[in-house]
Amino acid sequence: MIHLSSDVQSSNIGTGTRIWQFVVVLPEAVIGADCNICSHCLIENDVIIGDRVTIKSGVQLWDGLRVGDDVFIGPNASFTNDRFPRSRQKPEKFLLTTIHAGASIGAGAVILPNVVIGSNAMVAAGAVVTKSVPPNAVVVGNPAKIIGYVDAARANEVSTMAATGDVGAVSSQVKGVTLHCMPHVEDIRGSLSVGEFERSVPFSAKRYFMVFDVPSAETRGEHAHRECHQFLICVRGSCAVVADDGIHRQEFLLDRPDRAIHLPPMIWGIQYKYSPDAVLLVFASHFYDNADYIRDYAEFRRIVGSIA
Repeated sequence: MIHLSSDVQSSNIGTGTRIWQFVVVLPEAVIGADCNICSHCLIENDVIIGDRVTIKSGVQLWDGLRVGDDVFIGPNASFTNDRFPRSRQKPEKFLLTTIHAGASIGAGAVILPNVVIGSNAMVAAGAVVTKSVPPNAVVVGNPAKIIGYVDAARANEVSTMAATGDVGAVSSQVKGVTLHCMPHVEDIRGSLSVGEFERSVPFSAKRYFMVFDVPSAETRGEHAHRECHQFLICVRGSCAVVADDGIHRQEFLLDRPDRAIHLPPMIWGIQYKYSPDAVLLVFASHFYDNADYIRDYAEFRRIVGSIA
């Protein structure tokens, strides 16, 4: 369906797509099936739009934009393709901006060029996105910062154990991920927390590393391991850990040196919300091997789907 008031010059439009009043679509634009393009939108030539995309009123899609399937773009969201625009001066090639499948862009958000919005991510209304957004991340503000992850329920199992004084491990909603309350001893000389490898720490460690002095806006991790286990303890300050098995996603707060989380292989792990004084200690079951890392979330989903 193309409204009579619109100027649609492209023939590369999928079946079931609806284009409403006063929309301009240039000849080389590609629009998928079952899309809904609301009034007063502009779509330039070098634009590719997937299937089942919703574009609300007042949006201009400039050359260099790639929009995946099932994306939502809210009213008056703004895209750019040139970091240093000048009147009547065009760059040799416009910068690409990619929005992956399932992402949502809120009303009035501004997306700078040459960024990637990951699959299923959510950009809040009015946010100004200056850097790429990871899959499933929720970003707000100017410049946009990660404040959470989609469908990552906050875990409270460790807090429950601490309230009852229990020591040990409890399973989470994420496959194979366990939360640990380590022994905590206090006396007049100070406090002590202890763990034993292959006992309270469920593997023998080959290496450790520490993460500290992290700006609060930064996100660490964003990868999975094929074989390596990790055991995370925030020995000072606090940080949040998101664990994702490809189906379930959960967020955990590490804010005491006797609280820990075990991430087994094939779990996508993210650490963020670092306090300014945070020191995260990580024990690993394997020596460093770059080949053991899976750094692309789509690849991770494909692998865990094939072995499920």
